Amino acid sequence: MEIELKLSLAPEDAPRLRAHPLLAQSAPGPLVLQMHDIYVDTPDLQLCRHQAGLRVRQVDGRWVQTLKAGGTVSGGLHSRHEWEGEVPGPQPDLAALDSAIGRKQPIRTLLRQDAIRDALRPVFTTRIERTVWQLRTPQGDEIECVLDQGVIESGVDGADGANGVDGEGYSVAVSEIELELKQGQAASLFDVALALLQEVPLQLGHMSKAERGYRLVAQQPLRAVKAQPLALDGAMSVEQAFLAIAGNCLEQVSGNQDGVAAGADVESVHQMRVGLRRLRSALGMFKSLLVLPDALKSELDWLGGALGEARDWDVLAGNTLAQLDGEAQADAAALAQAAHAQARLKHVEAAQAVTSARCTACMLGLQRWLQARAWRDSCSARQVRRLDAHVSPFAHATVRKDQRRLMKRGKRLLHASPQQRHQVRIAAKKTRYATEFFASLFATRTVQPYVGRLSALQDELGWLNDVQVADRLLLQLPDVQADQADQFAQDGLRLHAAFIRGYLAARAQAQGKDGRMHKAWRRFKAARLPA
Repeated sequence: MEIELKLSLAPEDAPRLRAHPLLAQSAPGPLVLQMHDIYVDTPDLQLCRHQAGLRVRQVDGRWVQTLKAGGTVSGGLHSRHEWEGEVPGPQPDLAALDSAIGRKQPIRTLLRQDAIRDALRPVFTTRIERTVWQLRTPQGDEIECVLDQGVIESGVDGADGANGVDGEGYSVAVSEIELELKQGQAASLFDVALALLQEVPLQLGHMSKAERGYRLVAQQPLRAVKAQPLALDGAMSVEQAFLAIAGNCLEQVSGNQDGVAAGADVESVHQMRVGLRRLRSALGMFKSLLVLPDALKSELDWLGGALGEARDWDVLAGNTLAQLDGEAQADAAALAQAAHAQARLKHVEAAQAVTSARCTACMLGLQRWLQARAWRDSCSARQVRRLDAHVSPFAHATVRKDQRRLMKRGKRLLHASPQQRHQVRIAAKKTRYATEFFASLFATRTVQPYVGRLSALQDELGWLNDVQVADRLLLQLPDVQADQADQFAQDGLRLHAAFIRGYLAARAQAQGKDGRMHKAWRRFKAARLPA
C-alpha cells in the first residue's frame, strides 16, 4: 500500500522548487528519469469504472507494468493497492499480474474475464520528466519527493507507433509533486509539504495522472461533489470516528476545489462551503475532547467567508429573485442581472482564495493536525479515556443533546424574531449533520424519518433566512455596482431594490402566518429520536 501526498505547481516555479534548501541538501543528489507511460483499458473503460488503473511504463530502456486499485483518499493522502513488475515490452502481462494479486482482491476477478482481457487497449499516454529526491526528516522518516513535468495525451500514437490510441487528440500539461512515505509517520509528509510551501507556491493535488487521463479521454467536465455516505462501526473509538468524520468532510471540500478554481461553477462553491460547514460542525461536536488550534480555526473561517460571499450572491440572483413573478417580476429581472454580475466577481475572488498559498497552508496544517492527532498533547487522562471509548454511547448522547438544544430554541418559533429564527435554523442544521454523521450507528427506520422532518424544517427556515440575506445584499447592490453603471442606472437599481425588499418582507411575513413553518416544526417535534 503506497501512501502519498500530491501537490501541483506552475511550471515556471519548478526552478524555485529545485533550489529549495530541503531538496538542495538531499544526499544523494536528484535522479532524473525520462518516462513514457501507456495506460490500458477497455473501450468502455471498465478498469476505470472499477477504480483501477493499469499502465506499462518505459524508463531507461526497461518496461514495467503497474496496476493500482482500491484504496482511499483521506485527509489529502492517497492510499492505494499497487502491484508492479517488469515486462518484456509495451503490452501488459496479465498472467504475471494474476499471480501477484491477492485472491480476495475484486480486480483479480475482473481481469480474469475473457471479455475484459481481449478488449484491453491503450487509452492514453503520458510523457514525463521525473526528478527524484530521497529525503530523511530529523525524526528519521524517509520520504521520496518526485517532481513530474510533462504531458498527458489521448488520441496519439503509443510506444514506437505500435500502440495507437483511438479517437481525437487531446492533451493536458502535468506539473506536480508527489511526496511518498517510504518509512515513518504519515504526518511527516505534511511537514515536508509545508516546508516546500514557504518558498514555492503550491496547491493540493486532488487527482492522479490516471484520473486526469481518464477525464481527458472521456472529455468529462468538472462536477460538484456532494457529501458521501459515512459508514462508522460501533467498535470504533470516539477518536477513530472523529477522524473518519473529518476525513469525509475534507473529501467533500477537496473534491470541489478544482470546480471553485475554475471560477464559474455555482454548485461547486455551494458544496465546498457545505463541506467546510460540516467540518466546523464536527469540530464543535467533539470540542469537549479535542480543540482545533486558534490559528487553523481562523483560517477555516477566512476560507468559509470567501466561499460564503459567492454563495450568497448566487442564491440572490439564481434563487430568490428568479422565483419572483407577477408584479415583482420586472423589478426582480432588473436586479438579477446586476446580482449575477456581482456573483461573477465573488466567484473570481473565491477562485483566488482556494488557489492561494494561504489556502494550501490551511489545508496542509489541518491535515497534519489530524494525522498527528496533535490534540493528545494537551488532553487530560479523562479526555484520553473518553477518546478511546467506543463511539456508540457518544453518538447517542450527542444527538440527544443537539435535539434538546433545538427544542429549546424552537419553543417560541411562532413569535420569533429573524435573529431567533436564524438560531433555530443553525441548531437544526447542526442536529442534522450530527445525525447524518452517526447514521450508520442507528436503525435506518428511525434515521430516515427523523432526517426527513429535519430537512423539511430547514427548508422553511432556510427560505426565510434567504430573505434576510437578500435584504442585506439588495441594500448594497446599487453601491457595489457604482463603478459599472451611470448615476441614472444606479438610481434605477435603488428603486427596484427598495420595491423588492418590501415585497420580500411582505412574503416572509405572510409565510410566517400561513402555517407551513409551524406545521414543519410540529412534525419534527413528533419525530422519534434515532436509536
